Amino acid sequence: MELNGKTALVTGGGRGIGQGIAMALARAGADVMIADLDADIAKETATEVEKLGRRSGAFEVDVSDPASVKQLIDNIVAHAGQLDIAVNNAGILNIRSVAELSSDDWDRVMTVNAKGVFLCSQAELAVMRPRGFGRIINVSSIAGKVGFPDLSHYSASKFAVIGFTNAIAKEVATEGVTVNALCPGIVGTGMWRGEEGLAGRWRQEGETEADSWERHQKTLLPQGEAQTPEDMGQLAVYLAAAEHVTGQAIAVDGGFSL
Repeated sequence: MELNGKTALVTGGGRGIGQGIAMALARAGADVMIADLDADIAKETATEVEKLGRRSGAFEVDVSDPASVKQLIDNIVAHAGQLDIAVNNAGILNIRSVAELSSDDWDRVMTVNAKGVFLCSQAELAVMRPRGFGRIINVSSIAGKVGFPDLSHYSASKFAVIGFTNAIAKEVATEGVTVNALCPGIVGTGMWRGEEGLAGRWRQEGETEADSWERHQKTLLPQGEAQTPEDMGQLAVYLAAAEHVTGQAIAVDGGFSL
């Protein structure tokens, strides 16, 4: 599964799962362009990619803004000459029960997580389809397969990503472009860790946040341990190389969604 000669884009690539995916693609031989709302952290990941001997570049993007997304794709094609692989990973969340959820909370999460994937995919397909080759990987979540309490808006956005992915995969199935969704499980990044994450919110009486994190790994995951950004990178490399896998929503979740 070598990706030599391919150029990849990872949105939200400055940290966490996006960074793990970017580094895995680079190790597999791809040149990797990093896009993020925060240009400084995009540069940090781009520097790490370059240390592996791959070309990179750092780009600022707001995936909820059509003009910003179009400019991103134009800049990448100008910088790298092509775009073969696109990982649409940028996303946000906040933790709210349905009673706490405001209309603004709902709109913001849906705009970034669902509309952002649409805008990026549309712009990426515009450059992939004429070349007859492309790999689009939209990052959903196990929350796009199984609803989570306190994350109804986030789950809705991630279910939307899976449906959108399946639909457009069928539209371009004969054009050399595959479109799949990657569904991370329980990863020790912002959604779960810290006092503001799910492990903090779902603490039982007498538990620390770390205690809650350990308990949730043991009770929710058949394998008993959380996944990592590097785990997500392994699947991204496979999907970037696979010719006849399309329209799928594949979970890397230690068995949670079983």
